Parts: sequence; C-alpha cells; structure tokens
Amino acid sequence: MSQDLNALLQQAQQMQSKLGEVQRELARRSVEVSVGGGMVTAVASGELRIREVRTEPELLETGDRQMLQDLVAAAVNAALTRAQEMVQQ
Repeated sequence: MSQDLNALLQQAQQMQSKLGEVQRELARRSVEVSVGGGMVTAVASGELRIREVRTEPELLETGDRQMLQDLVAAAVNAALTRAQEMVQQ
C-alpha cells in the first residue's frame, strides 16, 4: 500500500508542476481586441488581467466622454472574454 501511495503522491506532484508550467505560459500570452472601428483597443493576458488600453487621438478630440467610457468598457470586456476563451482551450 505504501508504494501505491508514493506513486500517487509522485503523480500529483507531476500534475502540479505541469499546471504551473501551463499557468506561466498563459501569463506570457495575450489577446488584443479593438472596438468602435479601431478607436479603442484593449490587451488582456492569459491571467485575465488588462495589460494595455489604447485610444485613437481622434476619439479624445471629440470630447464625447460617454462614448469614450462605453468604448473602453466594451473593449475591456471583449478582451477579457477572449482571454477566457484562450485559457479554456
């Protein structure tokens, strides 16, 4: 029985190590999503964190605060959704 338990523990350690490798790989990967005809772009990591949000200067020049807020929210949400899909694959 002791050998079976040792083998099981060893297998669990190997799985944990492999999971750590997968998590590190996902952290290095990212997805990029643009909305509003490319006016706002959000980049999310495989850790489901936003790395960057970019806006086109023309959007800022319009002075339309509500549109800016809506586009940023849409870009961030879309990037996180795409990152979640990447993680699930």
